[in-house]
Amino acid sequence: MKYSCSLLCVKKHKLALSCNGVRDKTAFVSVNEFTDLNLLSDYRFLEDVGRTADAAARHCIVHSPATKRLLYFLRNKARGCNIELKTLPIGFTKRKENSTTFNSMENKFYWHLKLIFPHCHAEYTLKGVPDDKTLADILKPYIDPVESDPVVCQRLKIYTASPQSDVRILMKIENRSRNSVRYNELDASRSLLDNLKGKVIIEYPTLFVVLKTLKNDMVVLGQGEHIFINIGGENQFSVCFRSCIHR
Repeated sequence: MKYSCSLLCVKKHKLALSCNGVRDKTAFVSVNEFTDLNLLSDYRFLEDVGRTADAAARHCIVHSPATKRLLYFLRNKARGCNIELKTLPIGFTKRKENSTTFNSMENKFYWHLKLIFPHCHAEYTLKGVPDDKTLADILKPYIDPVESDPVVCQRLKIYTASPQSDVRILMKIENRSRNSVRYNELDASRSLLDNLKGKVIIEYPTLFVVLKTLKNDMVVLGQGEHIFINIGGENQFSVCFRSCIHR
């Protein structure tokens, strides 16, 4: 959805915005901007979803007793930790990506985890993250000015240059309508397991790391006042304060 003048320009856009070149078919479109092309796109998207689900249902791995036992085992162990873990059918991207395991000897989850840094359009995937590790320790290799990798530090410089007290960790609340998206704020000083308790997880946790001063249209559940920020460039943004009642 960006205008480009050359192949070099396209490559720079993709690198800067972590774009794979595929249009987001589920992006929000307002009623005023909705056209016949959008309707056709939605129809074809639903057809693709139907074909994918049908193909996944026919896949032999779906009916494998070993696969079913493994998923049941993970969901059961998560339930014992007061976590509602939901798994998707074979064929879905998150199901393919998920590498979460449970070590019975240690009685511990090793989570597949995704970190998203929206202010830098960056995301990182972690595998085998122990559930007793604090969120602060998980983020150190990314936003700590001393311990972070130099390449990562350069890409996330807006985070490393900010005080640690400005960093907030949010996780999307599942099973809500698309027009009522809310986030839970997590405690960086507590373990991953403690932060996941009482929550619904679809396949694996996805954490959004944001800054208080540049929070990007994310409404935190239970907070009556929140900040909407529309970023218009690296040095331009407008702030609007609103009060709302969460139901």
